[in-house]
Amino acid sequence: MIKKIVLNLIFLSPLVYMLYGLQSAVDPIKYIYIHTGSTAIVMLILTLCITPLRKVKNLVKYRRFVGLYTFFYAFLHFINFFVLDAELSVAFVIKQTLDKPFVYLGMISFVVLLFMSITSTRKLFKKYRTWHNGVYLVLGIITIHASMAQKVLSAVEYFYIFMAVILIGHRAFKSKWISRFFANFLQKRVKTA
Repeated sequence: MIKKIVLNLIFLSPLVYMLYGLQSAVDPIKYIYIHTGSTAIVMLILTLCITPLRKVKNLVKYRRFVGLYTFFYAFLHFINFFVLDAELSVAFVIKQTLDKPFVYLGMISFVVLLFMSITSTRKLFKKYRTWHNGVYLVLGIITIHASMAQKVLSAVEYFYIFMAVILIGHRAFKSKWISRFFANFLQKRVKTA
């Protein structure tokens, strides 16, 4: 019980930090975008790091917990867009989504994360387990979304890109389909050499 309270405090600390800094923000909407978006990406990266690092420290039982916090910050990011930026205007949301590619990439990612959070209960997870592999697609899309939203890439965006390549690459090489593809490819190369 105490462990869960401590974990909740840790994962809510970015929200507290954001709310504290909000009072001095020049552009509050942009400030919220940056903090909620960055926190959501970092949480998603943390979620996906749990599986490859389980041989070092097995934290798999916390993957759902961290994943739900990922969705929480993505939801705050979306709420900032829909309530504060769009002022509840569906027409504005549709226009922005159609005019700016990074917005529709964000929308796609949000919808997939929404599906995953809804189906993360034990019963539904068993039914939709293979669909949850779409989280790697979300990581790729959200990394592009974050990079396109910036006029100039900073070290933070390069870090997201680096981690996305590492995590997606790790998953791809663990995948049976990718492994078979490379095994067949190498086998054909050896025969022709």
